[in-house]
Formats: sequence, structure tokens, C-alpha cells
Amino acid sequence: MVENGEQQPSGPPEYRVYRSRRGLLSRFRKPDLSGLRERGLRELKRPRREREPRVRPGRTGGRRVLKWVGLAALGWILLSFLAFAVSAQLQAFKLSGEAKSTLHGNPFLLPSAQTILVLGTDARPPNTLEPGAAPSEKCFEQQANGDPPHGECSVGQFRADTLMLIRAGGGAFRKLSIPRDSYAEVPGQSPQKINGAYAFGGASEQIEAVEDFLDVEVDHVAIVNFTGFEDLIDAVGGVVVDVPQKICADISGGAGGGQGGGTVRLGKGENTLGGEKALIYARIRKPSPCPGPGRSAYTLGYDDIDRERAQQDVIGGIRGRLTDPLRLPYNFVKGPIIGWNAPKAFVSDMGFFTMPQLILAAAIGGDSEADVLCQGSNSGCGDGPGGSIEIPETERRRAVKELLGE
Repeated sequence: MVENGEQQPSGPPEYRVYRSRRGLLSRFRKPDLSGLRERGLRELKRPRREREPRVRPGRTGGRRVLKWVGLAALGWILLSFLAFAVSAQLQAFKLSGEAKSTLHGNPFLLPSAQTILVLGTDARPPNTLEPGAAPSEKCFEQQANGDPPHGECSVGQFRADTLMLIRAGGGAFRKLSIPRDSYAEVPGQSPQKINGAYAFGGASEQIEAVEDFLDVEVDHVAIVNFTGFEDLIDAVGGVVVDVPQKICADISGGAGGGQGGGTVRLGKGENTLGGEKALIYARIRKPSPCPGPGRSAYTLGYDDIDRERAQQDVIGGIRGRLTDPLRLPYNFVKGPIIGWNAPKAFVSDMGFFTMPQLILAAAIGGDSEADVLCQGSNSGCGDGPGGSIEIPETERRRAVKELLGE
């Protein structure tokens, strides 16, 4: 009790603490310089080793530059992949529906090996001067997309010019070429050269003919587009092929023949070929005499077996350009161009998801030695009816076993 009679509390008075919201004008208040000065003096009194490390502006700037360079490189790679995926899907839309329904594959090519039939046809665009040019753009698109001939387009006009099986995926990348003149059963027709199946029923009938001939299932198909093929080879900077013998050839009258043909003169050994020369080399059927001394393919002989090897060398050359570590800087710079042109070399069922897996499978599987039916002297092959090649069943079984890796 106090003298005035009022009762005073025995303990400290009760109170509440309220946190006020920061005012709108607080940011304009004068900073507390005295507090900053005191903290600075305390920092100076601390030992040097205990002070906070200073960040050098140069290092921060260098890291920032590296960060932006990395982001730009990643963006360039993504752009290349996007160009590849879009182009591959556009090509997949073109393939004949009948051909798609004949195939047995699935989209997951990389983890498990699948068999791909690569087809080339002897049709040429209508604007070319070469013999055998399509009578119209419509007929050319029919054969380029694998459709059976119909409408104004003649049945039996365009045959398969190239037949190659590729076994890719699951760590494998093996190739087997089928001579176009192989004597075989053709669905709905009398036995004849196997490439005649394309002339009657397009890609679907050619797939069935190959399956019956070799007793193997075809999972995917790729029809070569010669214009896109040239553009792809030029985009990767040409291909290197190992020519076994000096060879010269004039296709469709040669470069100066006025028929839209071409000419090659290749020496023995490694040759770097651009798109046009590589395509001519892959199409040679009858070499020409080469000027100068020395033997050439003309004097030594050249047949469909040699032609199939040449085609495999060109395909292998493209693969080598795309997977060679020393070509990585070039491929990186040209990435979007290569990505856009690579799928345009084929009309295929392999779209944006499966086609990139084929490229990875080629890089992982390595480059196996080219295998061609009847290439050995003891293969048992002989002459068949109408200038065809008779391939015994034992040779076919041997080749399929090697292709499948059994």
C-alpha cells in the first residue's frame, strides 16, 4: 500500500508488443550512417583471415559469360533436334498407308534391334532430262511415297533400284544388300526379279516380297529421296568412300550429254564425294573406260554385287560423318541444317520419335563389314531366268543369320 491509498501491482506491468507495418515513406528515410560506420570499424579490427572474402568482379563476369554461352549452345542443340523431329514427322506423313500396315515394328528401336528395309527407286522427277523420268509430278509422288501405281500412272513402270536391310538397335548396326536382279516370288505375279514387286504394288508389295524371300520380318521402311539424299550429303560436308579400283562412269549420257546425267572419275583408295558425285557412284551399273594407264573397274569387271557394296559405302560414309568425334564442331555449327535435311533423304514410317533413335543406334552399333548376297565365290549363286540371279536358300539363310546376329 502507498500513502494515497491506491494499490500498486507487485510485479512488472503487463504489456503487448505490436509490429507495425512498414510505412510507404520509410524507404525515403535517411539511412543510419552511424550504424554503418560502427560496423565498418568492427570489421577492420577483426583479423584479416576472419574477414568476409571479397568477390572479384572479373570472376563474376567470366562466370556470367560462360553461363550465357552454355545456354546459347543448349538452345542451338535444341533447335537442331527440333528441326530434325519436325522434318522426320513431315516425311512420315507422306508414306503410303498400305506400306505402314505391312510393317511389324514398334517405336522403341534403340533398346531392341529391329529390321529396316531401305528402298531406292529408278524413278526421276518429271523435270529431269534423264530417261525414265516420271510422266507427271503425281506419278513421281506416288512412287516416292510408296503408293501402288494407280490412275494415270502405269503399272510396271518404276522398279526398286536399291534393296538393303539394316539391323539397328540393341547395340547392333548391320547391313545386308539384296541384288535387285535376285530371282524371287512376287505377290500376285509370276516369279521374276525381286525389284519388280515395287512396280506392281509399291512399297507394301516390295516389303512382302523381301519377307518371303529371306523369311524375315520387316519392322520399318525408308524410301530414298534422291534430291534429299544429295542435300544431306552436302550438309554433312560430303562423304568419304574407299574405292577398291579406279572407276569412271557416265550416267544417262554423262555431264555434257544433254540428258541431265553426270560423270565421275574416281581413283583407287579414299575419295571425298559431294552429294551429286556420291549419288552417281551409288548408281553405277556399267563403268566406262578410264583415261590413263592402269586397270580399272571397266577392265576388271563390275556387277550388281559391286554396286551394292558401293551403296553400302555411301550409307556408311554418311554415318561416319554424323558420328565422327572430330566432326563434332562442324556438325554443331551446321546442326539445324543437318537436322532439317537428314530426314528429307527418306520417306519413312519412323517419325520424330523413332528416327533419332536410328541415329543413336548407328553411333552405338559401330560400322560392320558390308554383307551382300552372293558376294562369295562359294555362295552357290548362278544365273536365273531372264537375266536374273538365282540365290540358293543356303546363302539366304547364311545372310539372315549374320544380319540378325545369331
